[in-house]
Amino acid sequence: MVRPSRKRVWNIFFSRRTRGYEVNPDEIFLDSSNLPLLDPGQMEGRVERPVGFTAILFVGILFAFAIILFGARAFMLQVVSGATYEEISQNNRLAQTLVFASRGVIYDRTGEELVWNEEGSEEYANRRFSNFSGLSHILGFVRYPRKDVGGTWWREEIAGISGAEALFDNILRGANGRKLVEIDALGETYREHIIEPAINGESITLSIDAELQSKLYEILSKHARIHGFLGGASVIMDVRTGEIIALVSFPEFDSQLLSDGDTTALASYTTDVREPFLNRAVSGAYAPGSIVKPIFAAGALAEGIISPEKEIESIGYISIPNPYNPPQPTIIRDWRAHGWTDMREAIAVSSDVYFFSIGGGYAGQEGLGILRLDEYAQLFGLGKDTGSPFLGEVTGTVPTPEWKARMFEGDEWRIGDTYNTSIGQYGFQVTPLQMARVSAVFANGGWLLTPHILKTQKVDKEFVAIDEGVLKVVRDGMRLAVTSANGTAQSLAIAGLPIAGKTGTAEVGAGNRLMHSWVIGFWPADNPQYAFATVLERAPAGTLAGAAPAMRSFFEWMINEKAEYVE
Repeated sequence: MVRPSRKRVWNIFFSRRTRGYEVNPDEIFLDSSNLPLLDPGQMEGRVERPVGFTAILFVGILFAFAIILFGARAFMLQVVSGATYEEISQNNRLAQTLVFASRGVIYDRTGEELVWNEEGSEEYANRRFSNFSGLSHILGFVRYPRKDVGGTWWREEIAGISGAEALFDNILRGANGRKLVEIDALGETYREHIIEPAINGESITLSIDAELQSKLYEILSKHARIHGFLGGASVIMDVRTGEIIALVSFPEFDSQLLSDGDTTALASYTTDVREPFLNRAVSGAYAPGSIVKPIFAAGALAEGIISPEKEIESIGYISIPNPYNPPQPTIIRDWRAHGWTDMREAIAVSSDVYFFSIGGGYAGQEGLGILRLDEYAQLFGLGKDTGSPFLGEVTGTVPTPEWKARMFEGDEWRIGDTYNTSIGQYGFQVTPLQMARVSAVFANGGWLLTPHILKTQKVDKEFVAIDEGVLKVVRDGMRLAVTSANGTAQSLAIAGLPIAGKTGTAEVGAGNRLMHSWVIGFWPADNPQYAFATVLERAPAGTLAGAAPAMRSFFEWMINEKAEYVE
């Protein structure tokens, strides 16, 4: 059979299409012999089939479903949630954030930096605390700002939690500012605009001498450890201004660790039975023992119930008749038999019998009685707030019949209660800060000062209406306590520094098996400039190396290293 040429086939196909003819399959002579000449990759030698109706329907449905889906989504984004997403869109471009203010620096009276700022990895500066020991209760610690998981600040301030950081937080804090941050499509910041500048906090200067305070802390805490005292506190005050030169409480905590959020340290402080968070100088209430005797001596002289020269004999006890059992009188003991003593000597040797007599009355000597004992205690600032700025200050207790009835369910007041109150026992409680004020009253001629720890703060004081001659008798007795061979404060007899003092020992705990040891006083004795009060807490009863020997070591250091407080 003769095979038509390709050109012939093409001419036939083309000419018929142009004339409107349809090419039938049988017009193309194909057979197995010419297949090898066709290129299947070019669709040669194949007959195309029309697209089926089912396929067209499926594609149409698919496209319709996509249009509905995207339309619904567009409706949700633009109509239903349009405002929300518009705000998000704006925030993605402009974000508002904080500009943290720097807290003020805290200095001591000599210009030493005690707390300052140090740049860290956060947007705010971290607080850094001095390495001086013994300052934690004065300085306190801070709490830092915090973000949530989304990066939003839910706590925006560096806040003082205790000590000066809390007391003067409104001065130190300043005010945060704000800024707008422009963010690009990749979330990167490329421009910032301050819209409200931060106002940094003001610096403050404390009346504290950090070196003096640190040494006082080291000496007292070491003495306490050696002799079995649980803790203690000490206050040194300027008797002219009320400035606190030192305010020590031990044991203490670490301001830096707590500010840095050290949870291990926090847990250990919280469970420590010695209570390192307790500021014993202002929040520790202790039985005073004999350190209140100068107050009642002044009261007895002011009331005219005794003269400074009148002598009272101590045979080591007083005997109180027992109306219910006359053969067995009540015996109230002195700590030793002192013989005949006048008021100055009674203060110096701390004769309990003398103060039993002027407090509750005995053997013909009129006593002040509990109401006047309470009156003079309050006149010297006991049983009430000192007016200091310290947080957590307690007022203490001066025992009265009303107090006893309240505490012991209506139990009546007895003469023995008055005797014990007159020597600083039986529910009597005071703070070291209160007793530093008491010492200052005798030192400065009758002014009860409001304590403060800011160097620039003005003097705030009130006059205690007691004659200067009365106060001088008490000052003489306190000086004699240091200089006399039998004086209870002779540990403070130091060459180069004339000190006046008064010691006290208070029995506490079950069976009076524990004791507090006190010493108060002022210096120089002939021209007082500074008053002090120190307590060592809860040692075994009978411990001899108490507060006075510990303070001697401090004064010896001060004479050599801090001459400005001696001269």
